[in-house]
Amino acid sequence: MAKRFGKGDSNLPKSKINKQNLSKAFRIFSYMEKFKWQFFLGMLFLFLTSAVALVFPWLLGRMVDSAKAVLFEEIDKIALMLLAIFVAQAFFSFFRIYLFSYVTEYTILKLRQDVYQHLIQLPMSFFNTRRVGELNSRISADITQIQETFTTTIAEFLRQAILIVGGITIISFMSGKLTLFMLSMLPIIIVIAIFLGRYVRKISNEVQDRIADSNTIVEETLQGIATVKAFANEFFEVFRYNKSTEAIIEKTLLSARVRGFFASFIILCLFGSIVAVIWFAVRMVQSGELEEGQMFSFFLYTAFVAASIGGISEMYAQIQKSIGSIERVFEILDEDNEHISLSEEIQLPNRLNGQIDFNNITFQYPVREDLTVLKEINLDIKPGERIALVGSSGAGKSTIANLILRFYEPSNGQLLFDGKDAGEYDITALRQQMAVVPQDVLLFGGSIKENIAYGKPNATFEEIESAASKAHATEFIDSFPDKYETIVGERGITLSGGQRQRIAIARAILKDPAILILDEATSSLDSQSEKLVQKALDELMQNRTSIVIAHRLSTIRNVDKIVVLENGKILETGTHEELINNPNGKYYHLSKLQFDLA
Repeated sequence: MAKRFGKGDSNLPKSKINKQNLSKAFRIFSYMEKFKWQFFLGMLFLFLTSAVALVFPWLLGRMVDSAKAVLFEEIDKIALMLLAIFVAQAFFSFFRIYLFSYVTEYTILKLRQDVYQHLIQLPMSFFNTRRVGELNSRISADITQIQETFTTTIAEFLRQAILIVGGITIISFMSGKLTLFMLSMLPIIIVIAIFLGRYVRKISNEVQDRIADSNTIVEETLQGIATVKAFANEFFEVFRYNKSTEAIIEKTLLSARVRGFFASFIILCLFGSIVAVIWFAVRMVQSGELEEGQMFSFFLYTAFVAASIGGISEMYAQIQKSIGSIERVFEILDEDNEHISLSEEIQLPNRLNGQIDFNNITFQYPVREDLTVLKEINLDIKPGERIALVGSSGAGKSTIANLILRFYEPSNGQLLFDGKDAGEYDITALRQQMAVVPQDVLLFGGSIKENIAYGKPNATFEEIESAASKAHATEFIDSFPDKYETIVGERGITLSGGQRQRIAIARAILKDPAILILDEATSSLDSQSEKLVQKALDELMQNRTSIVIAHRLSTIRNVDKIVVLENGKILETGTHEELINNPNGKYYHLSKLQFDLA
């Protein structure tokens, strides 16, 4: 089952930090192998910036003590030392930030490329169980989360950890008594703060969920605005949205009360603790147990430690999210791919003749192994033959096409191309000799020229024009002001259905495949568009093996052989004339239904 993500990038699921998850997360460091010296150098500068920061409060304390007459001559030296520390801190910080960014950016670049490259090589069975939004989230939100963590969060987490440990160690040497007094107040404050903080986060997540629900209503309503207006249901959608937004108020006000109590508690405890520590420290100065400068340094170190403790919990939460993100990204990389070649140069030694043989093939989709889609299919398709697959929905027509394209492997039986087992061919080279014209044509958001050239990326403009002419697409292309440079919009939305089909046909003509698959290519067109598209298809099918999936039987009367399928089995085969003259056959029944409806 596909995993679902939170409703928004900020709600990426966390992963508990344990030995098992850390071992998975450490795989990310394999991508840093090439930059390990830059990484280690960045870690050195990180340590140096933290160490220099810990010297700063001590020197300020010395400066306070230098106000005494006996030590006044040291003030200039201390001021110069502080200036040197600022310069060193600036120098170390620059290289720390730059080196961590350098390593992270190149690491993430390689990770993004590997994930996308691996993703598009995964089999169709993988995509059948995943949603596009989920996969997009892994490449965008998850990798961005990893990027942010390795650029800043880990470095800051380590820096704050050094400041906490270093600061507590130093103040312990300065005054163990005052340190124990200060630390004795922390456990209660921390426990209550953690409890309230988790409750606040829980309510905040519930608020985000309800906001997401209301946004879903807006999205659904606007996407189906024609349906809303056609049914005069504006009042219903307004009621639905109002009810959803009112539910947000309930949670936001609860969140406000809890956050207000949390803020009041922190202010009371924080300032109360500060007053108590100052009171105790002043009494120690009066009794001679502590110098004024030491007290000043102690307060600065305490402020450093408190600030670091306050920030490190949020960083820890970010690291938890990143570990979860790393796990999800590597889940993709761990999937078995199709071993597709990414080189354009992969070709079969010889062009396929187009002979296709199904030998006793049985098939179940990986996601529904309990349902047998094809049952002992035996089918011989000769080179250059035009075959039509007909039958009711779910009969197995598209599954046969999917097996020819090798989107899936047969569960049993053997698929042959030119008498050779399909598994013996390089899958990329085999698909390069096939083309598909689907019912619902997907055009990419570029120009008409780019969409036609998708069939042959290195084609010349003359070849593109020739393919468009053969697909009877030149007339409408030339009518556009930008002609072949016309932008088709997302999924080809600026073109009509017939125009998109002819672009798809031109794409297939340009590819010049040995095997052509037409998946109900004219079923959704009007009569005029269908006539033009059918004319282009007839030209495209010449001198190549063609498999036509059709519901409109009028479009397949001239094919060489019609294969009638029912419940995954072949019921009958023959030409249109042979099958129409069999009144007991399925094809005759289907034809009678269509003609009667006409």
